[in-house]
Amino acid sequence: MNYQLDEIDKKILDFLVENTRMPFTEIAKQMDVSAGTIHVRVKKMEDAGIILGSSLNIDYGKLDYHFTAFIGILLTKSNRTQEVLKELSILPNVIEASVISGKYNIFCKVRAKNTEDAKRIIYQIDDIQDVMRTESMISMEEYLSDKNRLINAISV
Repeated sequence: MNYQLDEIDKKILDFLVENTRMPFTEIAKQMDVSAGTIHVRVKKMEDAGIILGSSLNIDYGKLDYHFTAFIGILLTKSNRTQEVLKELSILPNVIEASVISGKYNIFCKVRAKNTEDAKRIIYQIDDIQDVMRTESMISMEEYLSDKNRLINAISV
């Protein structure tokens, strides 16, 4: 479905990006439209695949997961990428994984409690069949992490 965002859709997305739990009635009140309008518009954006659901932003540091690493994964064979991705998806500490071009086949982001925990996770990744080697990069500071920031720059 090819769906074109208009100014009303963009405003609805702005509210939901700011607070995914904001009630449709509150959005409608602030936009001076009916709650039904908001509901119908959100449903259309969901049906079009623009809105894929809602999510929470979690501060893993407050849960004692202070260690973040990025892992480049080189495979023995590129045609094993999907199988390795399935294995990575089983590991809860792997919070992002992308198929990339360049030096590695897969690049992932890992959250761990500390270096010992990270080492354990990296060893688990190394043990996946067809992983030839990994290269780890430790995040010293997360400066920007906002999956929704692009929507603020998109104009209708």
